[in-house]
Amino acid sequence: MQPFKFQQKAATTIAERFAEYAKDPLMVDRQTTVPFLQTLVSITGSGKTLILADAIAQIRDRLSIQPVVLWISKGKVVVSQAYANLSSGKYADNLPGFVVKPLLQLAPSDIEDVATPLLLVATVGKFAVEDDEGGDRRVFQAQLDLASESLWNVLAKRRVASGHRRPLIVVYDEGHNLSDLQTRRLLELSPDALISASATMALPSRLENTIARLRNDRGWEDAQFTTAVASPDVVEMALVKERIAIGGYVTPMETAVDALLSDMGEARLAAEQLAVPFRPKAIYVCSTNTVDGVPIAEDIKRPFQDRQARPILIWRHLVENAGIDPSKIVIYSQLKFAPSFPAPPTLKVLSGGDNDYTAFLEGDYEHVIFNLGLQEGWDDPTCGFAYIDKEMASARQITQVIGRVLRQPGAEHYHNPVLNTAHFYIRSDERGVFDEILEDIRRQLLSQHPAIALTIKKDGSGKVLDKVNPEPPRTVPIIGIHSQAAKQPIAKVVNKMLDFTSGGGNTVGQGSRMLVLQEIGSGAAANYEWVEVEHSNRVTARSIFRRELQRLYSGALRRAGGPINLVDIELPKFDALIELTSPAADHVRSIARDVVEAYITHSRIFQNDFDAPYSVGPVLVDPAAATEFTKALHKRYSGLNPLELRFAKALDRTQRVWASNPRNSGYYIPLLDLASASTYWPDFLVWVEKSVVVIDTKGRHLLTDASIGKLFDIDTLGEPAKVVLRLVSAGESQVSPGGQINNISSTGFTVWSWKSGKLHAAYAEDEKAAVKLAITI
Repeated sequence: MQPFKFQQKAATTIAERFAEYAKDPLMVDRQTTVPFLQTLVSITGSGKTLILADAIAQIRDRLSIQPVVLWISKGKVVVSQAYANLSSGKYADNLPGFVVKPLLQLAPSDIEDVATPLLLVATVGKFAVEDDEGGDRRVFQAQLDLASESLWNVLAKRRVASGHRRPLIVVYDEGHNLSDLQTRRLLELSPDALISASATMALPSRLENTIARLRNDRGWEDAQFTTAVASPDVVEMALVKERIAIGGYVTPMETAVDALLSDMGEARLAAEQLAVPFRPKAIYVCSTNTVDGVPIAEDIKRPFQDRQARPILIWRHLVENAGIDPSKIVIYSQLKFAPSFPAPPTLKVLSGGDNDYTAFLEGDYEHVIFNLGLQEGWDDPTCGFAYIDKEMASARQITQVIGRVLRQPGAEHYHNPVLNTAHFYIRSDERGVFDEILEDIRRQLLSQHPAIALTIKKDGSGKVLDKVNPEPPRTVPIIGIHSQAAKQPIAKVVNKMLDFTSGGGNTVGQGSRMLVLQEIGSGAAANYEWVEVEHSNRVTARSIFRRELQRLYSGALRRAGGPINLVDIELPKFDALIELTSPAADHVRSIARDVVEAYITHSRIFQNDFDAPYSVGPVLVDPAAATEFTKALHKRYSGLNPLELRFAKALDRTQRVWASNPRNSGYYIPLLDLASASTYWPDFLVWVEKSVVVIDTKGRHLLTDASIGKLFDIDTLGEPAKVVLRLVSAGESQVSPGGQINNISSTGFTVWSWKSGKLHAAYAEDEKAAVKLAITI
């Protein structure tokens, strides 16, 4: 899977920090390294597993000896999913050459095979025990058919025939679960790096000594311990939903669930109308074997119709009252039944056993009832709705559940915002308690997910957000990138790339020395010293080329395509194995830069009249904060910032039909540019005669880019122009004959347009005058 630019940046940051530290690592003693320490802090749904996999691949590329990676997590669900994805699933290609296997299948021959990178997957329960008699004893006992010492010792020594000790990288997924005991056990392995990832990171006290050494002896500051992913980047790439809507219900369970089912029915209708390849799903979070209002376990020796356990009550309401097919419902928890009073055959219960998670995934259930057992690891993006029962209603538990609903299906924001929203229905007994919970949630979400809009409705009546449809419906021609003319220039650039498949001195890195622990002597007299190894592991030219393209051109996105689509990446010369710091690698990177430049130079932004136009969709409006308009396609809007609201009111007074354009899910224009993001979403659409004027009040940064001419001068491929772009910036500015922008004053606005092949600036004293200039064609 090709990582997004922000994912690759995070992975590269981790790898480069490790490589710099590994050149001269701190030592506990002659044989024990002070491990490199890094935390990846990134919101749920941002692709932490992909970032970690890419970081591991980049670390491997910089090492002189193939590493051993121990990939661990607390939950079986997380580990089983990681194993599937890394061994043969969607991330397998991001770990080229790695052998991926469960920890318990490790054999000494795996360690001795120094030519092959190794990744071992395990839960912490396999080894996180106080003594060697606990946990899974196979980890601490010798398997005589394989080795004379325990698997744990084999992993700690990691010796190869040359005497070198292979580097060990420990990756802890969902790292907020990292405990002192787990840390102590992991440090027994003398790891070279500890990399932990979580949306909410906290390190155990056991690492205080490690942190202190890095601070005192290396001068590390707080920022050097953490690689953080900005949540706006995650939202921008449509990996997570744009909005969280929370409704509070001081009502019976049935009322809150009915509200969920009503909204989910609307979302399913929207999915059918947009022909998206999924059906929205729902989860129901509750305690398992207790009765509402009673803190003790329910008597299970009762007929099913008399049972009061919450999962049963929810299941019965879904089946008996809502008419949902029971084959679409699963209870994933250890719900108990007495042998004399069994569950009905239509009730599907999975208790979390070894094979239950696989059965759960294969069942493709649309309604999942559970008790937080799936709070980590399960990441079905089609789950957009969650009922949370009062017994689970703490701010911490709710924010954990939010992660299960936040992922965006298809990594695409859709024109109907109901499909871009995570919906929550929280049932509580007391309004005051609910208010406290919501305030805690608000604080946590604003700190962890600042780019995601949050709407809360406390009275439990009706919808949290109102959906406002466009009246009448309107369309806009879509804008695309026409790159056919770039194909031949790019081919000429690629033809200039040298073929390094035969090796040679240019494929060898220079000055990339790294210390490696090596055993000197043998038997009882053996000891270790650090020796310098000059070369790093070799990687394919293809890998270096792809990574450089991704770094240079963020337009390698699905929305806009990119130069990689015009390159014959399967040419044999891309198979050449070279070192990262070699002259050959520098040459490949320069070819990638030339490819990007050729793509930008010879491609055009054009009005695409061949495909179906963009249809303005409905918007979600917070009724408590909405502003009414008379000429807008949507009669109400909420969430506009002060400047946008001023321009919206000015547009409404022109009597032209207009619409506010939602970012990330509305109308977008691709860019041919190195510095900016690959697409941008203007603020407003205005229909003027047979054209649509696209107005953006925040696009001043676009004026300094080299591609400004292409952005304004949209190629129509012979058809009449229908899309006209206007940028508005605060203050008065002018354009010199040479094209330089000069700021004159901070008052009023400047309206930017393109006339006779040049950028043109027109001054307006207020938003009313600016709007008038902008819609004048």
